Amino acid sequence: MTDDLIIRKTGRVGHISLNRPKVIHSLNLDMCLAMTEALLEWREDDSVEAVMIDHSEGRGFCAGGDIAMLRNSGLKDGKEGREFFYKEYQLNHLLFEYPKPVVAFMDGITMGGGVGISQPARYRVATENTRFAMPETGIGLFPDVGGGWYLSRLAGRLGQFLALTGARLDGAECKETGLATHYLSAESLAEAKERIAENPGRIEGILGQLSAAMPEARIAGNFDKIDRFFASDVYEEILAALEADESEWAAKERDTLGTKSPQTCKVALRQLKEGAAMESFADEMRNEYRIGYHVLVMHDFLEGVRALIVDKDNDPKWDPPTPEAVTGEWIDKIFAPLPAEEEWKPL
Repeated sequence: MTDDLIIRKTGRVGHISLNRPKVIHSLNLDMCLAMTEALLEWREDDSVEAVMIDHSEGRGFCAGGDIAMLRNSGLKDGKEGREFFYKEYQLNHLLFEYPKPVVAFMDGITMGGGVGISQPARYRVATENTRFAMPETGIGLFPDVGGGWYLSRLAGRLGQFLALTGARLDGAECKETGLATHYLSAESLAEAKERIAENPGRIEGILGQLSAAMPEARIAGNFDKIDRFFASDVYEEILAALEADESEWAAKERDTLGTKSPQTCKVALRQLKEGAAMESFADEMRNEYRIGYHVLVMHDFLEGVRALIVDKDNDPKWDPPTPEAVTGEWIDKIFAPLPAEEEWKPL
């Protein structure tokens, strides 16, 4: 086990609290392995009727994965980073297929790896503190941990918009779009957890009773624009649509995309298109592992993390530098199958 998690049984539920507050509970390999071990044990334990996942303290549920480790690995042979992806995706898949109800409390920052352990849950609780995003295009990564499955199944073109821009949604917006199943005030979470632990057969009713009045979901006012401007699966066509429009909204989103990795934006659009047609979540994770396997050691990821997280100059030099320079052949290599012994497999 690891100090980065608090794992215990509370009443009739298994309870996992992420416990790395200094890095907003970002996931590392030991955390993924320990969560997997606990979930496998509880799956066979009749005294555990449900699972709760939350965080111990601080302003976020989970800000993502261990980006510093991934970059350091990518600068070498990529082996450590690939192992992390492999085990993290096995955890994501285990949660997706889990036979007992899982409740994820998305209180605070919920990004990247935090999305991967909350979206598979049957019950996903947002609060006024929730800040949900898949910001990977800004660091040359891609919306992994099942992003190709979840984002591609949102209404209209919202998933493509979130994947490309890295836009943040608040708790009300998460509930409005279906990324969250319930909206509670943060101050009622302790009561919710206590009652669920005592009576896990009543999760739906407990969360329903404690649900709070929700503020207006601002994103709803932009659904028509998102569907119109982000309609294409061809990245250049999205950029052209935004550039051809004189509205402030289109200009802002075009400027946002101008800061992102062109390679990653093209990867994300293809990933979501393929993800929408996937018949199983395991197929999605296999596809994402192939992408991660290749991208981890490529220039844009190493440069994106350098610019935004290491040196913090916010001036990444993408290569290829323009969408036009990112060819279909280039993207094909990123999606290429791996040798049979290296392909991802579920537990």
